[in-house]
Amino acid sequence: AMRRRTWIWRAAAAVGGALAAFVLVWGQPQQLFDDDEGAEALPSVAAPPTDQQSGDAGGTGTPAPPPGPVDLATGSFVSREHDTTGTVRVVQLADGSVIVRLEGFETSNGPALYVYLSQNPAEGTEAAFDDDHVDLGELKGNVGDQNYVVPEGVDATGYTSVVIWCDRFD
Repeated sequence: AMRRRTWIWRAAAAVGGALAAFVLVWGQPQQLFDDDEGAEALPSVAAPPTDQQSGDAGGTGTPAPPPGPVDLATGSFVSREHDTTGTVRVVQLADGSVIVRLEGFETSNGPALYVYLSQNPAEGTEAAFDDDHVDLGELKGNVGDQNYVVPEGVDATGYTSVVIWCDRFD
C-alpha cells in the first residue's frame, strides 16, 4: 500500500509539473511583469515635387499630396480586459502612405499581442474585434510611441477602432 501511495504522489507531482511548465511556456504570465518599450518618432517623408517644382509647364492638374503628416482620424484607447491608456492617430504621410500611430501608449504585456484595425466599435462585443479586421502586425512594445503601416489599398478610415488583440487568448 505504501508503494502505491508513493507512485500516486509521484504521478501527481509529474502531472502538476507538466501543467505548470505548459502554463509558463504557452501562457507566458511572466510577461505581465515586464515592459517592452517602443520609442518611434512620427515618420517624415519628403513630399514628391508638384508640377511646378518638377518643371512641368503644362501641368497635369494632379493635386499634390498633403505637404506633411495629416491626421485622418484620432481617438483614445478604452480599457477592456487590461488597463490601456494613450491615443491613436491614423496619419497620412506626405507620400500618401498611411500609418496607425500609438502615442503615450501603455497596456499590460502578454504573449502574441497584435494591432488590428477592426469594424467592431470600441464599445462593441469583445468577441467581434477579430471578425472583420486588418492585422497591422505584432505589437512592438506595451509602452511607448509606435507606428504601424496600413497596407496599400486598405482604407483605414473605413474601420471604427484600433485594437490591441491577444491572438493566443482571443
